[in-house]
Amino acid sequence: MVVPARRWYLGGLALALIAPLALVVPWAGALLLVADLLWLTAWGVDAFRVGGPGSATLAVTREAPPAFSVGRPLPLRYRWSHGLPRSLTVRVREVFPPMLRAESGAERMVVLPPGAPVIEALVLHPERRGKGAGGMLHLRVLGPWGLAWSQRNLDLPWQATVYPNLVGASLRTLPTQSQRRREAGFRSIRRIGEGRQFESLKEWVSGEDTRTIDWKATARRGKVMARQYEDERRQQMLLVIDAGRMLTAVVDGRPRLESVIEAALHLAHSAVEHDDNVGLLVFADTVQQYVPPARGRRALRAVLDALAAVEGKLVEPDYPAAFAYLATRNRKRALTVLFTDLIDRTASEALVAQAGTLRPRHLPLAVTLRDPGMERLATGRPATAAGAFERAAAEELLQARTEALAELRGRGVLVLDVGPAGASAAVVDQYNRLKRRGLL
Repeated sequence: MVVPARRWYLGGLALALIAPLALVVPWAGALLLVADLLWLTAWGVDAFRVGGPGSATLAVTREAPPAFSVGRPLPLRYRWSHGLPRSLTVRVREVFPPMLRAESGAERMVVLPPGAPVIEALVLHPERRGKGAGGMLHLRVLGPWGLAWSQRNLDLPWQATVYPNLVGASLRTLPTQSQRRREAGFRSIRRIGEGRQFESLKEWVSGEDTRTIDWKATARRGKVMARQYEDERRQQMLLVIDAGRMLTAVVDGRPRLESVIEAALHLAHSAVEHDDNVGLLVFADTVQQYVPPARGRRALRAVLDALAAVEGKLVEPDYPAAFAYLATRNRKRALTVLFTDLIDRTASEALVAQAGTLRPRHLPLAVTLRDPGMERLATGRPATAAGAFERAAAEELLQARTEALAELRGRGVLVLDVGPAGASAAVVDQYNRLKRRGLL
């Protein structure tokens, strides 16, 4: 398809402006007709030259990063080439995956000299996590006289994956753990820590945990003796994310599910740094993603890939089916971290019952996200009668939620109730405390 360029329209406008002379000067009409024919002929010649033989030699390849991360711009690299003996001016409009935005905008111009290929760098900004496809190039090639555009489409498909924000994930781990592993190299070493495997006895020092005192050894030796334990390694952690309606709400301009995914990512990174196995289960009315527990960077990559594709659904989560699915695929004792939320004891009965079934085989930890807006409404001073009713309703909802959390704790489930903004730091700190206490 060939369309006129701006230069041709400007020339036509100039001819239109002198057209009134034909009313005054008799011969001006014939001259204007000849000029119009010449201008149309020039456009036809330019259109033939830009869309005729040799135009199909325009070629482009794309080099894309294997994955993106929210908040981290990365460049795409294009290699343009053509076989014509003159320069080409190309206007490009590309269809990018919906999660990405080009820094240069929707359109760009590329000038291709004859002979050598041109390398173009285009910076893309990931705006949200997810997986998507794109790659259709809508091209317009300008004719040598600048009068006509030859329009064509070039399909250059590619799949893009945008991971959650990875900034700060490595900062949530214990630096001493990584340092010890580097010092140990590939040798199997014994470390004194606060695990559950007995290592030796030593004299108790003031300031140490009194729970480590061995009273029998103290009575035998006549001085206070304490037990030392070896750090346990390669324990198992399962991240269970409820992607149902409870986490689809938006709090302070951000979906709560995004805060959960970011916290789960940081927790998975911390587990890998501790040499623990980490797995993932995402469910709503059906199971969306399952990653069996594994260790190392490969396990973290599998969790990342699964988290990138998680989408919230406005449906009631099927807790019995999800926990049954998990039970058939994992029988080894694990720290099971369930990211969800509660409303009241009645509405959350299925969650409380199913989470309680994890005891005593597993160590369940329920991470629930508070609603800061609801808390502000319940503690604010109402200015109107309608505001007073809203505050009373908010207080009632929060009280029902507190009772549901108490019921969950009564079933032997550890509960971490945090705000969305501090979820990442809180869950990693809780994981580190559980490791130090040897509860896993």
